[in-house]
Amino acid sequence: MNIESCYYLGYTSKVHGKQGELIINLDVDFPEEYKNLESVLIRMNKQDNSLIPFFISTTQLLNNGTLKIKIDDINTVDQAKELVGKELFLPLDTLPKLTGNQFYYHEVVNFEVLDKEKGTIGKINQVLAYPTHAIFEIINAAGKEILIPITDEIITNVNRENKTIEITAPEGLIEIYLE
Repeated sequence: MNIESCYYLGYTSKVHGKQGELIINLDVDFPEEYKNLESVLIRMNKQDNSLIPFFISTTQLLNNGTLKIKIDDINTVDQAKELVGKELFLPLDTLPKLTGNQFYYHEVVNFEVLDKEKGTIGKINQVLAYPTHAIFEIINAAGKEILIPITDEIITNVNRENKTIEITAPEGLIEIYLE
């Protein structure tokens, strides 16, 4: 499976125990949704985007949002050490479906953004994920970049069928980019 049809789940942080179990640092909003994983795709080499499937025999969600797993045929600490620090992925089609104004960042790329006051302001080129909050990078018809924070106060409606997102931008925000 190629990496473009997958999403990042997290990474293996360390070996746990003598049976080759691994601890996964999950990069997800709801770790409990992954407590029954049956398999993962692991990128063995950072320079290579190919993913290798590994089947999981047991999982245990830990208190800190990490997941302890036992991978089939990995039975020793030395075998497990080979997998430490590796990125884990799952196919995009395994993501839970979101409704309403919730969305995955990859899902809204190329959605048209409609502002309550300005009308159509452009299409989402990408979502920039910063530690404090995420931002829509929108490119308007003239090729200008407009950056809009992703907040519940700004986003008023997500229409998946029409591929549009309606917003109410703070006064003056859009004008900053168009001058």
